[in-house]
Amino acid sequence: MKKKFLVTGGAGFIGSHLVDSLLADGNSVMVIDDFSTGRLENLDAAKKNTRLQILKADISASPDVVSRAVEVSDVVVHLAAAVGVDLVVNSPVRTIRTNVEGTFNVLEPAAKFKRRIVIASTSEVYGKSTQERFQEFDDLRLGSPYHSRWSYACSKLIDEFLLMAHVQDGGLPGTVVRFFNTVGPRQSGRYGMVVPRFVRSALEGSPVRVFGDGEQTRCFCHVSDTVRALRMLIDNDASIGGIYNIGSDELISMRDLASKVISRFGSESKIEFVPYDVAYAKGFEDMRHRRPSTEALRKLTGWKPRHDLDSILDDVAAYIRNTPQE
Repeated sequence: MKKKFLVTGGAGFIGSHLVDSLLADGNSVMVIDDFSTGRLENLDAAKKNTRLQILKADISASPDVVSRAVEVSDVVVHLAAAVGVDLVVNSPVRTIRTNVEGTFNVLEPAAKFKRRIVIASTSEVYGKSTQERFQEFDDLRLGSPYHSRWSYACSKLIDEFLLMAHVQDGGLPGTVVRFFNTVGPRQSGRYGMVVPRFVRSALEGSPVRVFGDGEQTRCFCHVSDTVRALRMLIDNDASIGGIYNIGSDELISMRDLASKVISRFGSESKIEFVPYDVAYAKGFEDMRHRRPSTEALRKLTGWKPRHDLDSILDDVAAYIRNTPQE
């Protein structure tokens, strides 16, 4: 059965790919986006489809618009959020308001009309934990409020608690997903996203700037794999009331990532190490390692990522070569 989907943040990086996937399967999609970080160009192909409707609105400031959109939808996928370390560090008030007020405005009508909903959270909620792999039932350890770095993690964690409260209090058919470094075409490096930033620098022959000592590690998941996982969870009622990590487990340090990018594209770029205090702010704290356990997702849906890091880098490079300088 074809459905009516509401995708908040649908002009963003992940959102626009989800919109493409939903439309390709014959669904109708309404997008709400204020285009503060999302781009209308991300929906260029989708705009040709008569089953797409685009509303320009700030979900944190337009509760009536959001409520009406939720009411006429069958499924809500809430992706709108403040994105990127640069934005979080430099605009902590905006970060908290966008994430908390926006999610509240989406969840209230979803609970009222009993709409199926999936909300996007983040691996950042695992905070300063030193575990090798993060599982959904792990205790969470966030940093001090003195560091605005943690405002994003805290605000997204409140989003999770809000959804779970609605699930428990009123039977809202809701699911939380925690993204672990989704990357791919259409992702911007403007807000500190490391892969497009590294790749663009390497292609231009400019220094590849690694923040900190470069020994921090991450795993990168292709956006098409992330969207496939989202679709599987949306369609599986057994995911209701659950929290699911979505990400790859192919671990790499930022130092090695920079070297791989330079080598893969035959660049003459040099690696430049930049202290966190210079890159962001005095006292900046980072997650040392970030590797997901996706056992819960795999057991429920059979999902596994199909793209390795090399193919991800190639897709990002192809997109950047065809995209004007940001």
